[in-house]
This record gives sequence, C-alpha cells and structure tokens, in this order.
Amino acid sequence: MPQTTDKLAINTLRGLAMDAVQAANSGHPGTPMALAPMGFVLWTKFLRHNPKNPQWLDRDRFVLSCGHASMLLYGLLHLTGYDLPLDEIKHFRQWGSRTPGHPEFGHTPGVETTTGPLGQGIGNALGMAMAEKFLAEHFNKPGHEIVNHRTYGIVSDGDVMEGVGQEAASLAGHLGLEKLVLLYDDNHITIEGDTDLAFSEDVGKRFEAYGWRVLKVLTGEDLNGLESTLHEATHEPVGKPTLIITRTIIGYPAPNKQNHHDAHGAPLGKEEIAATKAIMGLDPNATFQVSAEARERWEVCVDRGELFESEWLARFEAYREAHPALAAEFESWMRGELKEGWRAALPSFAADAKMATRDASGAVINALADALPNFLGGSADLGSSNKSVIKKATSFSVQASGRNLHFGVREHAMGAALNGLSLHGGLRPYGATFLIFSDYMRPSVRLAALMKQPVMYVWTHDSIGVGEDGPTHQPIEQVMTLRMIPGLHMWRPADANETAVAWKSALERTDGPSAFALTRQGLPVLDAAKAAGASKGGYVLEEASSAPKIILMATGSEVSVALEARATLEAEGISTRVVSLPCWEVFAAQDAAYRESVLPAAIKARVSIEAGTTFGWQRFTGDGGASIGLDHFGASAPAETLFEQFGLTPANVVMTAKGLL
Repeated sequence: MPQTTDKLAINTLRGLAMDAVQAANSGHPGTPMALAPMGFVLWTKFLRHNPKNPQWLDRDRFVLSCGHASMLLYGLLHLTGYDLPLDEIKHFRQWGSRTPGHPEFGHTPGVETTTGPLGQGIGNALGMAMAEKFLAEHFNKPGHEIVNHRTYGIVSDGDVMEGVGQEAASLAGHLGLEKLVLLYDDNHITIEGDTDLAFSEDVGKRFEAYGWRVLKVLTGEDLNGLESTLHEATHEPVGKPTLIITRTIIGYPAPNKQNHHDAHGAPLGKEEIAATKAIMGLDPNATFQVSAEARERWEVCVDRGELFESEWLARFEAYREAHPALAAEFESWMRGELKEGWRAALPSFAADAKMATRDASGAVINALADALPNFLGGSADLGSSNKSVIKKATSFSVQASGRNLHFGVREHAMGAALNGLSLHGGLRPYGATFLIFSDYMRPSVRLAALMKQPVMYVWTHDSIGVGEDGPTHQPIEQVMTLRMIPGLHMWRPADANETAVAWKSALERTDGPSAFALTRQGLPVLDAAKAAGASKGGYVLEEASSAPKIILMATGSEVSVALEARATLEAEGISTRVVSLPCWEVFAAQDAAYRESVLPAAIKARVSIEAGTTFGWQRFTGDGGASIGLDHFGASAPAETLFEQFGLTPANVVMTAKGLL
C-alpha cells in the first residue's frame, strides 16, 4: 500500500490524540504523537492480535508501560477495530468513559494491564514472558505448538529510570526471555524538561550489560527502519530479550511545541493543533476525523487477527485429538480453574507442639504444589527463610521452566512480575519476602488489588518476633497500612491451622490478591476444628464460661497471649471471650448478624492485642476499649525479651482488662 496511505493512518492517530486531550483539557498528547509510527508498524505488521476477540489465548501481549501516553493505546484500539467507539475517544478522561487517564485492565477491551506508575509495565511484561515460557514448556509437544506468542512493550525514559524497571530488565536478561521485546521511546523529555537535567547514562549499554540484545532506529519517523528492526527482533532469535531504542521527537510535528516539555503533559492548544493538522494534511477545522481511507488501512488488523486465531484454533483441534488430556488441562488452566480435589491436599496440624506459621505455610505450599501443577512461586532471595520453596520442583531458568521462581534481591520486580504472571492467565503465582520489605512491593500490591488479580504474598518475620535483627527488620506499621489497600485480603493467622485456612481462602478467591503475615517464632497449634472458623475472617475462638464481661481480640502470635490471659481472668471469675481476627477484610464481608454474634455491641469492655501499631484497632475496641501494641519502633534483643519489655504479655493483658472493668 502506498506510503502516503500509511502516513495518513499515522497522522489520523496523532489527530485523535491531540483532539482527545484538548477536549478533556487534560492529558499527554506529545508522546502518543511521537509514537504513532511505532504503534502503526507494530500493530499492523507484527502484533498477533484479534480485535474481535481480545481474549484469544495465544495472542501476543502488548504493554504500554508509559501509561500517561494512554491516547496512543486508545487510538490504536479504536482504529484497529476493537470495541472502543469514537464516542469513547471523545470522552477521554471523563466520568463513565472507557478511556480513563491511564489504561486500566478490565475496563477497556484490549488493555492487558493497568499502567501509570512508571516502570511497573516492564515488570508486568517480564511476568507475561515468564508465563508464556512456562506454559509453552508444559503444553507444547513435537508437531503441536499451541503456546507461541511474544510480549511487546513500549517504555519511556521514566520507565528505564525507575528502579522497578531496572530490576525487571536485569532479571529478564538473566532468564534469556527471547520472546520479550521492548521498544524504548528515547525522546529526551520529561515533565521538568530535557532528560539531561538528571539522566545521562547510556541505556543501550546498560541493557547490554543486563544480557539484552540492543537494536537502534535512528528516528521514529523511519517506517522502513522500524519494520526491519522489528523483523530482526522477532525472526532472528539470539536467546536474549530485545530492546529497540528509537529516537523520537515528542509532539512531532507540532510547529511550536515539538521537542519541548510543553508537549508532555498538557493540551497543545487549539491554534497549535490546527497548525499541526495543516502540516499533516488533515482538516485544521475538523476534530476527531477518521477518513474512510485511514480506517481501511488500520482495519487490516481485523482480517489478520481473525486469520491468526482461526489458524490457531485449527492447530489446537489437532492438538486436542493428539493429546486430549493436555488440551483439557490447558483450557481449564486458562479459564482460571484449579484442579479438582485440591482442597483435600490441605494439611491439618496436630495441637501437640509449637510451630511457626512460616513453617506451616511451607508445608501448605508443598502439599498444594503436589495437587496444583499450575501453582508456582518464589522469593526475593529468601526462600529458605520464607519456607517458600517447592521441594519437588525445579527452578525457573534459561534452561528450564520450573515452578521455583528465583527473583534475586529484587522485591520491586517480583511484585510487578507476579502481576504479569497472573494477568497472562493460566497460572496461580505467589511471591515471598520478609514483611518489612513489603514496602518495596507496595505499588505492585496496590495494582494487583486495583486489577483484581488473585496474586498471593508470603510475608514472614512479621513482628518484633524477628528479635535480634532489630528495628530495621521489625515491621510495626506494615500490617495496618496493608489493610488500608482496598481489595487486599491481609491475613495474619494465629497458628498452623489458621494458616492452612488462609491459603485455602486465597486460592478460592478470584477477585483480588491475598497476603499472609507469618511468624518466625513457634506458636501453639490450635485445635483444627476451632481454627476452621478463620474462614470467616474473625470468630469466637474461646467462649466465656458465662455471659462475657470482656472480649480479648488478637491476631497472629498474640492470639496465644490472649488465650493465656483469658485463663487467668476466668480463674478470677471474670468471664472472658477470645476472638481471633486473622483477616479483617473477610470478617467485614460477613453479614451484620454474624459480626454482631462475634463482637456484640453491648459488650463495651474490649482489649486488642497485636504486635504492631494500635492505629486502626479503634474500629473494634470502640470508645470503651483499649489496645495493646507498639506505637514505636522495636529494638534488638531476643524475641521473648522484646515481648516482655513492650507489654505483649498475658499479665499486661490481664491488668489492662481489669482496668476496663
């Protein structure tokens, strides 16, 4: 097709970006304008996708890591035939539209992940590429290749500056993920001005040091150069991921604002847009214009996509005939189902010895791994401490796609990659580190909750029970701040059996992430029948001998403290109920009658016990209650000493309870 038609298609995309941002009086026009040629070449000639079925299983994944350039993605989706009408483009960033300021997974057809926080998209792409590699190795058989797709991403200067992006790129290079292709928009502009204000490194050399193949296109307007470079990246495998560096001009071809930070995060203005449209051969006085000729050029993706999917479906039917059991398993995994009978694999723990909840979690992980072949995970170099290693599984590496994922000391990348593994579909991933380092993962955890992804987090060493490592490693505020993330189920189980219940709940959940705060120190094991009540997030663990005068509430290691305090209070004639609250979010989801049965409003005397900040416990203690915890940092000493010194003892609970009465 003539180059002029390609240019018209590209300039139409630019026009939509300018007009949408101007109509919203908000947004980022410059980067979508600069990236329009790259988007055109990638989406019409390389990306294997079907606009009429955005969920086609073997499609290529596309991640716009620089989510502020969302109008590039929305324009591509609209023009290539996805269910995103022009009216949605016209209502960019407005209430109720499917074109929010940054792309949101599950909100707009064709959007593979929620991006915005820079660098996260690189980690998501890493996880997606890992998922493809794992599934391909598990399912593909000689003569039958049903998993064979690439992950593409467009990244900006900000993405390659952010630490999470650097961690993810380092791990991707180490793993040799050759089906991962990132296109770097090297436009030299950020919000404050030219990148030379704060950024002067050679990104290409850095990625080469990570183990990437680095290719370059001298200008973002060179369609032939973009096409030939993408062809090399996708047709000449070298056992490495590929970074394509393209020098673009932000805001091109706006006559007065191109190559300037004014084009980054604000509308260009009506006069500048009109002048730009004149340069591009569009009507300066028309808005949201899409000519029939331009639309026809873009919509080649519809026919290509339907052909891609129909060819794959034919291959899959041949695969089904040759390997019926594997075909059924593949479809089940991709539907998000878990293998039948997995609950029976959950262990139960006898109440005859103390056991750290991290050890119990390790036992649960290994029992589940035997029952669930698509259950996989790993840690940020703390597998032996987190008890997160699947003992019978191999490691995920360049050579093999095992179920033990080694993220190295890269908590940021681990969090983002877990999201990518989950978003890809087919797998149930978990990641582990110390609870104190959940702070490094928080942006990814927040995004998992926003995207409603059932990722699981194993966070051990959950309190001052860490002991001698001291306050740098003793989480005080982490559990409470994590409870503040909407949609995250934050579990702090009291013992081994509550830990098994928490894992069961997390795996049954499909609409959001779950996290486990687990102890280093051993805890008394509760009766398994009683601990089953943890499935409701909060329950009466030990009832008062008569009408309760006081309620002791606790989570995690402090539940056993509450039980000891109850024994003393009951011996002194003070009827005391103990409530375990391992997951506030699940408890809050129970009906009002159940919650009232556990925490009757008439009982005002309540004491909460948790080895962390007391902030937030007021929702349960009320005005007539008291909270025992730590509203300060810990110290370096044996755990037993710290619990004694900071008042997390049965004696202090008894004294506090009596004070209320």
